[in-house]
Amino acid sequence: MNLDVILDALAGLCLVLGATLSLAAGIGLVRFPDALSRLHAATKPQILGLVFILAAIALQARNWSTLLVLAPVLVLQMITAPISAHMVARAGYRTGNFDRDALIVDELDDVVERASDQR
Repeated sequence: MNLDVILDALAGLCLVLGATLSLAAGIGLVRFPDALSRLHAATKPQILGLVFILAAIALQARNWSTLLVLAPVLVLQMITAPISAHMVARAGYRTGNFDRDALIVDELDDVVERASDQR
């Protein structure tokens, strides 16, 4: 067994793992009941799935130019996913699209109430 066969097998494994995690993220977006639950499904497995898929592409291509293209994709996704999840969570909280019983501590209730009183 040579190195190419091992790297191809690892690339295939990474591709299957990435696809499975991305599928789990999609199912979570459809199945979870409120916005705060959905944002978890939209960010956590989706980012890890993307990491596995990019690793599969890098293992299959095996050249530096591909890595130079894949690195910004990963960095930009890792920067923008938490920001978009934060904005979805804020919008979901402010519109009441969440289950209050699922929250253990609600630190935003006082802040939102004070902000609405100042208007």
